Amino acid sequence: MNLPLGTTTQPLLQLDKICFNYENNRFLLNQLDFSIYVGEHIGLIGSNGCGKTTLLHLMLGLLSPSQGKIIAFGQQCYQETDFIEVRAKVGLLFQEADDQLFCPTVAEDVAFGPLNLGKSPDEANKIVHQVLLELGLVNYENRITYRLSGGEKRLVSLATVLAMQPEVLLLDEPTTGLDEQAQSRLIEILQNLPQATLIVSHDLSFLQQVTQRILRLQQGQLVNLT
Repeated sequence: MNLPLGTTTQPLLQLDKICFNYENNRFLLNQLDFSIYVGEHIGLIGSNGCGKTTLLHLMLGLLSPSQGKIIAFGQQCYQETDFIEVRAKVGLLFQEADDQLFCPTVAEDVAFGPLNLGKSPDEANKIVHQVLLELGLVNYENRITYRLSGGEKRLVSLATVLAMQPEVLLLDEPTTGLDEQAQSRLIEILQNLPQATLIVSHDLSFLQQVTQRILRLQQGQLVNLT
């Protein structure tokens, strides 16, 4: 693999011989290997139910593998406490926006992460304003979250992730519910993000515009498409 300029030889996140199976013992992921390095933008496609979302959740310790190793920022993660620091450095955009938003207003939702990381209220407010501006959500601070449209909720969910200023972004179907204008804005933003990014999407054309290489998850393994 050709690494982007400026990358180190140590991956930010690494899955080593990961297996994951459900109660029926059917392996969803089978001896799967994956690494993402500084500055990489990777796309991930695959059929419904093939394990794409499971893969993202394993990286953050939201699920536990049946076998294999999860290594984050050079340290192997064995148990829940090992993932606390990982979650401060890795932002996950959930597939469903309603799983991500829980505060009454947009500003409160977006500020929650920075405040939780120790930012002052003034610092958090500046981050909220800047992130919403970048996403084309000017004057959304006081909007009531549950009254937003599906596409608006999607963008606000992304804002909550970007506000954390993570080193790695894991985005699960980020274009869901977005109209053409919002999707174009999202493409522009993703093309210029400095963070390492893994994007799950069914839209191959979208992934070709925002990633450097694309992987397909099939039969529990990752296959390079580009």
